[in-house]
Amino acid sequence: MTQIDRLRRYGLFDARVPRYTSYPTAPVFAPEISAGFQEACLLTLDPSKPVSVYMHLPFCERLCWFCACHTQGTKSLSPVEGYVDAIAAELSLLADTRPDGTQMGMLHWGGGTPTILPPALIHKVAQAIQAVLPPSPQFEFSVETDPTMIDAAKVEALRACGMTRASIGIQDFAPEVQAAIGRPQSFGVTRRCVDMLRAAGVGSINADLVYGLPFQTAERFRTTVRRVLELAPDRIALFGYAHVPKISKRQRLIPTSALPGDEMRYTLSQEARGIFEQEGYVAVGIDHFAKPGDALARAATQGSLRRNFQGYTTDECETLIGLGASSISRFSQGYVQNASATSAYMKRISECQFAGARGYAFTQDDRLRGHVIERIMCDFRLDFSLLRTAFGEAAEALMPIHTQIARDFDGMVDLTPDRLTLRPEGTPLARLIAQRYDAHDPVGAQFSKAS
Repeated sequence: MTQIDRLRRYGLFDARVPRYTSYPTAPVFAPEISAGFQEACLLTLDPSKPVSVYMHLPFCERLCWFCACHTQGTKSLSPVEGYVDAIAAELSLLADTRPDGTQMGMLHWGGGTPTILPPALIHKVAQAIQAVLPPSPQFEFSVETDPTMIDAAKVEALRACGMTRASIGIQDFAPEVQAAIGRPQSFGVTRRCVDMLRAAGVGSINADLVYGLPFQTAERFRTTVRRVLELAPDRIALFGYAHVPKISKRQRLIPTSALPGDEMRYTLSQEARGIFEQEGYVAVGIDHFAKPGDALARAATQGSLRRNFQGYTTDECETLIGLGASSISRFSQGYVQNASATSAYMKRISECQFAGARGYAFTQDDRLRGHVIERIMCDFRLDFSLLRTAFGEAAEALMPIHTQIARDFDGMVDLTPDRLTLRPEGTPLARLIAQRYDAHDPVGAQFSKAS
């Protein structure tokens, strides 16, 4: 029996499951947990513990058809300037609420297209954030970067504000694929972006690729992978395209008939994985790769890898503060998501109130299951003694699930009295196995393909 036959038997190619960048997942969030909960959580932060910050900038000059993020197109800087003013106002609310002395350990700008900001606005946003949450000694600052929307002046501004990592959107270099997703971007433009970042002293560069896009073939994707390796990124994220046209209307522009089938998706991802590993990259979790000396690779080896809304990370901060429309904050007490629509977010902020519109308050059972799911997704194993140390007798309640997983995924999972371990050939099933620990079943939720 081939590997594909075995994975088909276990349902990989039929399943739609969460990516588990959070637990519980966002479809479980409810409006009863909102701005009041958000403020209460901020008031009780421990100032001795640095926090992480995510700033969402939803604007793009071009809207990529494959993207399902909360974004909107603009040809003018006017709405961007108004939005930056709202971010500054949100930070003023935060300054009046967070305990004095709270520092920032990590900062990430996502979107949308953060590099749509001109240098003056880059400085304005960065200075506003750092005035409220000064960087800690171990501060890291990453920015999602569109190579078609970057120049030397913007790179210089970002470096002056402390940027340490750039995450470059590539997706695929094949012209046929780029045309089908509305994202023209030549290798030359991308190379120029990388060269500018390296020359400016940016020490870490991440490349984002997507498999499962329309008109992708094994040959075309191999070519893209080889071209990416010419750029020598420190990290690579290899995401599976989630085709959800009912949620993201722009995806209706993508011809469904041109999408690779489930087994081809798997083949594309595995061939790319093989090339990256052959070139010396360390596989990190289900879809990331890093050079051996990179902190992400070390975290995967040492068992300290984490997972959050940006994917795999070395971020050890307990608290993540989300700024901007649709941003999600994570506190020890639970999650809060800001109003998703930009207009709704800006209205709440203009009324001098936090923008939290929905969220979820953790139970102790959520904390246990969330920890188990994170370790499955990060380490592909569970150490039962560590679970008992962290959660006491409550950890024993999951033993029937461990046992059932070992039965249902026989040959892909090993179960001993001490641990549950996914075999190397079973790691593609990690999301399906993680779902077995999920106690929530949100009605009407649409998740991406597991393959």
